[in-house]
Amino acid sequence: MGKAIAFLTRTRGSRDHAGSRLHWTDWFTYGYLLLGIVLMFGPVIWLLMSSFKTDAELNTFPPRFLPYAQEMITLDGHTKPLPIFTVTEGELEGVQVAQVRRVGIVSQVVKMDAPDEIIKIKVKEREPVEKLALAWENYSDLFKRFNFMQFLWNSTFITVISTLIMLLVNSMAAFALSKYEFRGRTVVLAMIIGTLMIPQTVVLVPLFLVVREMGMINSLWGVIIPGAATPTGVFLLRQYMLTIPDEILDAARMDKASEWKIYWRIILPLSAPAIAVLAILAIMWRWNDFLWPLIVLSRTENFTLQLALNSFQGEMATQWSSLLAMTVLTLLPIAVVFAFLQKYIATGIASTGGK
Repeated sequence: MGKAIAFLTRTRGSRDHAGSRLHWTDWFTYGYLLLGIVLMFGPVIWLLMSSFKTDAELNTFPPRFLPYAQEMITLDGHTKPLPIFTVTEGELEGVQVAQVRRVGIVSQVVKMDAPDEIIKIKVKEREPVEKLALAWENYSDLFKRFNFMQFLWNSTFITVISTLIMLLVNSMAAFALSKYEFRGRTVVLAMIIGTLMIPQTVVLVPLFLVVREMGMINSLWGVIIPGAATPTGVFLLRQYMLTIPDEILDAARMDKASEWKIYWRIILPLSAPAIAVLAILAIMWRWNDFLWPLIVLSRTENFTLQLALNSFQGEMATQWSSLLAMTVLTLLPIAVVFAFLQKYIATGIASTGGK
């Protein structure tokens, strides 16, 4: 840990002359690193803070970073809590009042010590009294209004099963394309890579027709099966398996190991770094998938979290507070997975680059 901190805080000035000032390259380096941090994490932090804002605060202009809420007070003779304002002009300047109602540009208010005496002031003559407050109801209401756990289960089931099937099918195809010599192998590989140039939207209609004929419409398997194999995964695993020496496989065959045993006991363990990379990518792809589940699934009980997010947006209005809160909950699982497994991405992709 100490070495890591020393590496991150070392400067050119301290390296060239002990105790000297920071070199201009140090300032430049820290500047663009700070800019990168702001650009990457700024929107995420803003999203997190906005998820704790009320609808009124979200509609405030100009927008504010921290979530604020207007202070309320309950007075005798009034059944509901009243918002508190500070008068900025006139005879009551500096006095805090509670607003009973607003009619156009006129605000009807009462003093705290005289809740029965209505005073009329102009709207522009008062400012709201606010405090820092987190709208936890944005999150609690999700579990009351929506079957959040069902949506979470659907997304988790699709992501896990799709990832496992993808790893199995892609690794078997990559094993055959990297270690078996057969006529047409180059053509098959070229066809697989060529599919990367075909936009996904082009195959949506024929893919939907196939899924419909198989009776998997409004089924989670209708989302899982079409993604069972990906050209990206086959190519990535094949490039890594090319680095595995053929002598290991020949030695296993001399010991009368079957092809399945060679694949399961030798190829898969040695390809673990590349498989880990593909697993991370597959999890992110399936978890964030929106278009294909939107086409296949129409029943609410089968919705994923991504489809549930879409339900907050209507034709006339959007429930921004609930939408932002559910967006944060949707991001949390994939962020945790990526945070714990991201170290495999750089090492795995780097090792698949050549033979």
